Amino acid sequence: MDSKKLEILMTAVNLGSFSKASEVVGYTQSGLTHLINGLEREIGMALIRRDHSGISLTENGEALLPAIRDYLSATAKLENQIAAITQKKAETIRVAAYASLAMHWMPEILYRFRRVCPDTDVDLRMVDHELEPFELLEEGRTDVIFAARQSHVNCDWTPLYNDIMYAILPEDYPTGGRDSFPIEEFDGKEFLMPYGRFDIDVNAALSPRGVRPQIRPCHVDDETVIRMVSKGLGVSMMTEIMMRGRTQGVQTLPVTPRAGRELGMGMPLRKNMPEEVLRLRDCVLDFIHEL
Repeated sequence: MDSKKLEILMTAVNLGSFSKASEVVGYTQSGLTHLINGLEREIGMALIRRDHSGISLTENGEALLPAIRDYLSATAKLENQIAAITQKKAETIRVAAYASLAMHWMPEILYRFRRVCPDTDVDLRMVDHELEPFELLEEGRTDVIFAARQSHVNCDWTPLYNDIMYAILPEDYPTGGRDSFPIEEFDGKEFLMPYGRFDIDVNAALSPRGVRPQIRPCHVDDETVIRMVSKGLGVSMMTEIMMRGRTQGVQTLPVTPRAGRELGMGMPLRKNMPEEVLRLRDCVLDFIHEL
């Protein structure tokens, strides 16, 4: 049932006249009469009594009056809640980022964004799985992601940073004074593999060279993997931002040939991007340019 028709009915009854009601609701008097007649046919009973003094509810109309008021009140409440949720969503940007990016990038980015959009909240979600940000984006559960580019995912992508790979080695590992680590040297060695599908980046570096280390999966965070390497339990490979600030007790050397991953900002493909999201991207680009 169309609540608008019931609202017009109540307006007409309260004013006691179709002519007065037509001026308020923006209908002609004949149009208003036609609408009320249609409503009565839809309900299956007469609701309005017409006489020389104006209009009033019939006995059946009076009986329905409390229910009509309850219906209109509930409809108004629902519309207000929908509007409130929609408004809140428009004022909140949902962001998903790798743990390393959330730690090293997002505080400064959010500080800058707060200065230009003080009334827009950012709901930051930290993820520990390489592909999870893209899954959240495709499911409509986030508005912006900070992640490593995946060739099979189509989104509005802004490249930001080339995050190069480093070998993580025990302090007593014999490097011979080299300033880089040949990827081939991983072959056959016990290798502590970062979890959360970050093996995608590692394998992208190893596979083209035919390198096959002895993989030891580790379902622990990056810092724990590094500590395990420091105890001589194996070697590993991570990107610079994954190991940043956590390299006590280990040696780190960039791998050769050079390998890494492209970090960037992803958004849904859409024609009209919200202004707040575009301003967030501007803050991100300003931050990256200063790195």
